[in-house]
Amino acid sequence: MREVLDELMEWWDAGEEIGVGTVVATFQSAPRPPGASMLVGPDGSAVGSVSGGCVEGAVYELAQEVTTSGEPVLQRYGVSDDDAFAVGLTCGGILDVYVEKVSQQTFPELGRVAADVAAGRPVAVATVVEHPDPALLGRRMFLRPGGPGEELSVEGSFGSERADDAVRDDALGLLAQGRSEVLGYGPDGERRGEGMRVFVWALAPKPRMLVFGAIDFAAAVARVGSFLGYHVTVCDARPVFATATRFPEADDVVVDWPHRYLTAEVEAGRIDARTVVTVLTHDPKFDVPLLEVALTLPEVAYVGAMGSRRTHDDRLERLREKGLDDEAIARLSSPIGLDLGARTPEETAISIAAEVIASRWGGSGRRLAATDGRIHADAAR
Repeated sequence: MREVLDELMEWWDAGEEIGVGTVVATFQSAPRPPGASMLVGPDGSAVGSVSGGCVEGAVYELAQEVTTSGEPVLQRYGVSDDDAFAVGLTCGGILDVYVEKVSQQTFPELGRVAADVAAGRPVAVATVVEHPDPALLGRRMFLRPGGPGEELSVEGSFGSERADDAVRDDALGLLAQGRSEVLGYGPDGERRGEGMRVFVWALAPKPRMLVFGAIDFAAAVARVGSFLGYHVTVCDARPVFATATRFPEADDVVVDWPHRYLTAEVEAGRIDARTVVTVLTHDPKFDVPLLEVALTLPEVAYVGAMGSRRTHDDRLERLREKGLDDEAIARLSSPIGLDLGARTPEETAISIAAEVIASRWGGSGRRLAATDGRIHADAAR
């Protein structure tokens, strides 16, 4: 949803009706993750994608029908279905796509949700996409955990205290991980039951990528990180190098000692399990104190450090002298990146990004042609 939210809000603000198809569940080698959305605008234009091209035509037609009827539909597309094969889903995957009409009348809360996303405030939107009672189809709950010292805000109900409690607890867990997913319950919210499915849009702030070391490689890493959807911060203690002009793709450029900045961000609660830390300084006076902090964090997605193998060996020795044990050191990806034969800053940035992606999803980094089994793996953490 996030990738099409700007276009959706333009039409919503204008009082238009929009057909929205959203992937709520995937099986096998489905090409797009839960939460991927496609819009069909009032002018007939299509924005976004639910399958990378496989079933867009079918979803487009269904969205037009739903916009006219006003009745939401949960549709499954799979290679075993003749209709799905006819529209091109030949990848072997299965998609469950929820198609609904969105307008100021059907989704009056969308303006506040968009404002939360724009301000970087976490919000989860839980929508009933399947239920034996048609009256509950499309019912929503909104959850906002708030900042430090603020109470949880919950709006909306599924008509059952048991269902509300179950969805609230599960949706907050997904929001903390920044993961959108469909949840299954019994009609009254029974955890081991069937019949009620609720899709949770976990609209958490962008994950962070912290790039330490204001060098030419950092500019390329910042560009790639921004492209991948990270909120990118470049930090260096040297003000002559850490400038916004040198790093136009970064969201923030900070002049501070790296270890001091990271410690402050941890204490402020702005580092989580999705955070990526890249250390490009390859200077022990900067990277050793920084890695002392980064490698002992309870939760962080990735910590990588640039340098030659000789630099890497020296760095490990210094870290051990500082008291880091083998478990902490094992979390370090160094030398940083995958072996792509990279030479330029841009190629090196791609190798770093590739390792970050492989770490997130449990990929091997090998050529797909040399592997068997599923192409799209579940998250490694």
